[in-house]
Amino acid sequence: MTRTMWDSSVGKKTVMAVSGLIMLAYLVVHMLGNLKIFFGSDDFNHYAHWLRTLGEPFLHYEWALWIIRVVLVAAVVAHAVSAYQLSRRDIRARPTKYVHKKPRTSYATRTMRWGGVILGLFIVWHILDLTTGTVHPDGFQSGHPYQNVIDTFSTWYGSVIYIVAMLALGLHIRHGFWSAAQTLGVGSRTRDRAFKTIANALALVLTVGFIAVPVGVMTGVVS
Repeated sequence: MTRTMWDSSVGKKTVMAVSGLIMLAYLVVHMLGNLKIFFGSDDFNHYAHWLRTLGEPFLHYEWALWIIRVVLVAAVVAHAVSAYQLSRRDIRARPTKYVHKKPRTSYATRTMRWGGVILGLFIVWHILDLTTGTVHPDGFQSGHPYQNVIDTFSTWYGSVIYIVAMLALGLHIRHGFWSAAQTLGVGSRTRDRAFKTIANALALVLTVGFIAVPVGVMTGVVS
């Protein structure tokens, strides 16, 4: 039954919706944590350390963090695979492109696929920059996340990559949240406006919240 559901378009859309909501919940918490950088290095570094001790003594050091990482990786993979397979199925269903674009298709809808690619590439860069330190500028300092963030956003390309990715994220959430509501059956004609309003608000708050960090570094508010 599980395989039958996965093979159907409805099943893949459901996987996309659930995995998307998991990632959205993480993004809200992650953004709130990022904003602690405006309270200074001690608060931000303490928060980063707390993440590694989360769940102690029941869980060992960093176990909770690794559980979160595994769940997120599974959500990202499930989301990406579902999106790719649905896209291929859509292409096979209409081998010739439409002569005219659908009149009421929003910009966010038309760029969902490219936005997903941009976000996928950004996730890889973000991990290599601030988690492993592989591509980090000026030498990665383990245990000093505050300084590492400042190093990244003190470079023009670090800020540009991050801001472009966050703009793509905003568009992705704006369309994706509303689509998830429709897929999971909680949307309706009477609730349509409410869900679109929530989607717009979430997209705006998360985009502004994430972009505030590189802007804060570039303007000297965070230093």
